[in-house]
Amino acid sequence: MRITVITVCYNRKATIEKTIKSVLEQKYSNIEYIIIDGNSTDGTKEIIESYRDKISKYISEPDKGMYDAINKGLQLATGDVVGLMHSDDEFYNENAISKIAARFVYDPKTEGVYGDGIYVSNDSEERLIRNRIGGAFSLQKVKSGWLPLHPTVYLKKSIIEKHGLYNLDFKIASDTEFLLRYLYKYRIKMDYINAYIVKMRMGGLSTNAKRAFEVLHEDYKIYKYHGLAAFAVVFLKKSIALRQYLVH
Repeated sequence: MRITVITVCYNRKATIEKTIKSVLEQKYSNIEYIIIDGNSTDGTKEIIESYRDKISKYISEPDKGMYDAINKGLQLATGDVVGLMHSDDEFYNENAISKIAARFVYDPKTEGVYGDGIYVSNDSEERLIRNRIGGAFSLQKVKSGWLPLHPTVYLKKSIIEKHGLYNLDFKIASDTEFLLRYLYKYRIKMDYINAYIVKMRMGGLSTNAKRAFEVLHEDYKIYKYHGLAAFAVVFLKKSIALRQYLVH
């Protein structure tokens, strides 16, 4: 089984090398690694180029934002299963992709998987800030504001071809719309992997405190778009997040 991992980036000189190394150090051998860069100007491209012989596909050009870049990667992907590794993040350990692949092999009817992740401080100490334990999947959890941690989600490529790419109408929270579409609207078969998959650094597009209000507003529009009780669900979603900050 071939697993495609997609990294999109723009001016991530400080973190991109750790991200790349965490992909290349995976013990699973059949990985297609795609990097989509938004024409960085801070030295990011030079770091990527130093690993060019180990990267399956690489594009550096202007784009319309993160989700446009992700869509470019999805359209290039040839793996049986596809997932994301953001340019501020790393795999939790070198066995993460092996665990993902094993779950798809164990149950061929599985259309997507997800696992656990942690958020750490954006400094050398990497202090634990937030613990995201996915837990077993249920539609009721989705209706109540829960969604799996986006970078832990891996989907069959055939399912993505069937249900579509990221919606560019949403600039910050299109991942929420994407997951709701797949899990709530189309109700694909999702399996939970009881293991940590990613380590995320605070300060990315979706974790930046300055963007919190914009994310909240987009979340409201997305839940309303999908016919859910938007205000109540978004309130529950934020309550879930707060508990994860308070309880490590």
